Formats: sequence, C-alpha cells, structure tokens
Amino acid sequence: MTGKITALDLPPAGDLSEPTRAYFAKCEEKLGMVPNVLQAYAFDEKKLRAFTDMYNDLMLGQSGLTKLEREMIAVAVSSVNHCYYCLTAHGAAVRQLSGDPKLGEMMVMNYRAADLSPRQKAMLDFAVKLTETPDRIEEADRQGLRAAGFSDRDIWDLASTAAFFNMSNRMAAAVDMRPNDEYHAMAR
Repeated sequence: MTGKITALDLPPAGDLSEPTRAYFAKCEEKLGMVPNVLQAYAFDEKKLRAFTDMYNDLMLGQSGLTKLEREMIAVAVSSVNHCYYCLTAHGAAVRQLSGDPKLGEMMVMNYRAADLSPRQKAMLDFAVKLTETPDRIEEADRQGLRAAGFSDRDIWDLASTAAFFNMSNRMAAAVDMRPNDEYHAMAR
C-alpha cells in the first residue's frame, strides 16, 4: 500500500470548503503536516467535521483530565486494539507532552511497565477494562476512580475518550489507515 493513506479509493471532495482549508492550514502551521486521518476523512466534509468536532472536544476541550492523560488513554486503548495508526500518532503526542520518550514507548508496549501515579494507573486500568470487557464495568470500577481523585465528570470524559479511540481504532483497522511518517521521529 505504498504511498496511500488508506486501502480505500476515496479521493478528497472536490473543492474543500474555506473552513476545512483553514483547519488544514492550522494543522500545517502547528504540526508541520495534515494528519492522514484528516485527509482520509476529507472525502466527505460532513464526516470530517463530525470527527474533528468530537476529537477536538475530547482531546482539547475543558476537562479535569490533562491533555497528557487523554493522550495516555488513547495510547492504552490503541495498544489493546493493536492500532498502528493511533499508536504511532498518539505515542508521539505522549512523548511530546510528557517530555519523556521512554514513557511514550512504554505506553505503546504496555502501560503497566511505566512509572505511573496511582491516579494514572486507575485511569488506564478503567480505559482498558472498558475496551476489553465493557460488559463487566460496574459501580466498584467507578468508585475506584473516585477514590483515585476523579470526579463524575472526569469519569465521563475518561469513558468518552476511551470509547472514541475504540471507534477510531476500528475505522483505522478497517481501512488500513497509515500514519504520517513525521510521527516516527517526533520527540525522540
């Protein structure tokens, strides 16, 4: 699949709208690239907008979870799901936000190998349980998060982030989405 973003032949919509062009320009400015996931969704601007609105709300919006914690959730979930795209992109984000390349690698391989705070471990244990056995989530799991310092709103945000990346991992797998090469060298 050399050179392709996905295994599907879905060319971008004809002329991208001004807001989409501006969003892509902002990506170029801040990241030095337009992430392939955005280019993959660009065949349908309505789908792209829905994806980016949800992503930006979950990952950048107001929350009791830090940006690093949200990226850690993305990586832990993506590790369970073996999502090459998200492990590459969000592993780079963990490296950048933490300033610790080793943490990014440990998160990709097995978050349990990392030197995590009790709060972070509880958060990731919950995200992984929600990924692997969602039918087994019970009140004791939520109570464990509260005991680790999470508010009910934080639990909502944690679950929403884990759920979003489970969806994203499945889409990436279904279409064989490939990460931008630039992610591999970031924050190393």
